[in-house]
Amino acid sequence: MTSPASDNPFLRYRTRLDSYSFAIAAGWSDADFVSLVQRLDAAVAETEGHGFEATPLVAAPDLATACAIDGKLWIKDDTGNVGGSHKARHLFGVMLALAVRGQDSGELAIASCGNAAVAAATIAHALDRRLRVFIPTWADPDIVALLESLGARVEIVERHRGEAGDPTYLRFVEAVDEGATPFSVQATTTPTTLDGGRTIGWEIADQLPGSGRVRLLVQVGGGALASSAWMGLQHGNPERDDMLHAVQTEACAPLFRAWRLLTADLGGMLDVELGDDSASRAASLADRGSEARRLMTDHPDRYMWPWEPVGTSAATGILDDVTYDWPTVVGPTVASGGWPVVVSEAMVLEAYRLGRSHTDIDVDATGTAGLAGLLDPATRDSMKTEDHVVVLFTGRRRG
Repeated sequence: MTSPASDNPFLRYRTRLDSYSFAIAAGWSDADFVSLVQRLDAAVAETEGHGFEATPLVAAPDLATACAIDGKLWIKDDTGNVGGSHKARHLFGVMLALAVRGQDSGELAIASCGNAAVAAATIAHALDRRLRVFIPTWADPDIVALLESLGARVEIVERHRGEAGDPTYLRFVEAVDEGATPFSVQATTTPTTLDGGRTIGWEIADQLPGSGRVRLLVQVGGGALASSAWMGLQHGNPERDDMLHAVQTEACAPLFRAWRLLTADLGGMLDVELGDDSASRAASLADRGSEARRLMTDHPDRYMWPWEPVGTSAATGILDDVTYDWPTVVGPTVASGGWPVVVSEAMVLEAYRLGRSHTDIDVDATGTAGLAGLLDPATRDSMKTEDHVVVLFTGRRRG
């Protein structure tokens, strides 16, 4: 096997990637795949100024004290990644999969007005691919200007009368139906997006010192970050006593609603008495992930539909009206004994203040939203001294 001297996660963990498995099955050598990663990464570096490297896991004892938790608090800092967030990991993984399959031409499409759009435009520009970006009418003009400077075709979308759901996503689906290749961070439309996302969890597992239970708190919009980071963290050791907490804002919490409905059904089916608070409800259904997955598969529309009306929040990047990848978040949440946390806007803003004042990370409010979950008393009080509490700071502040 080739041994490239690189800290690039797509090289270090390549044998775990689905795109690698597909390449080897198609007759590629290991050296062929390494060459592909190096070529694409070099093109990204030409546009971005640097390519992909493992991002730091930072101990944050002062922040832990400020949040009044006893456990060891760690921050996975992806703000210095390509495109200023974790999103480029997902999309580089998608681009690898397309390249391995010989799909290296044609138009790409995404619905986003934030970090996902910037990441998509960065990768597409670097690899000379046409990209359509569907954005809402209220998109940040600075983001729009950046997208256009990267050569993206930006299309502003207004809601059609009588339409339910995110109109930018609906126009994205129409574009895909017309022949565009989905270049999205939602696994429902772009399953290969999970490949690159798992590198976050693989890195965390390698970077954490010693042993002890991991409590992973992840801000959730579409859900692919939480599901892929969890998959990576659990790689090779799915029986670890880790726990997943998905964090949403009260302005838009379709995942929490789905979890409440599903756990109510699960409790009835198993004849388990559920407590009113999330922690006791979660504890009584821990290890019931297989039953939860069966219910979600059989009755998806009972648990997930668009949240209306979507409120406002400083954490604009997690206001997806549908948690697109909800089964792969709810299932592990139930199985691990974790629970979704809904935070108030005051908590969102306080987490942003604390994250900025107790670290030197130039992170935005969406990027600190997972930390807001620690400001919820029930979640905070459930932490134990021996726990490794991990939050993801995922987006660089812009402007």
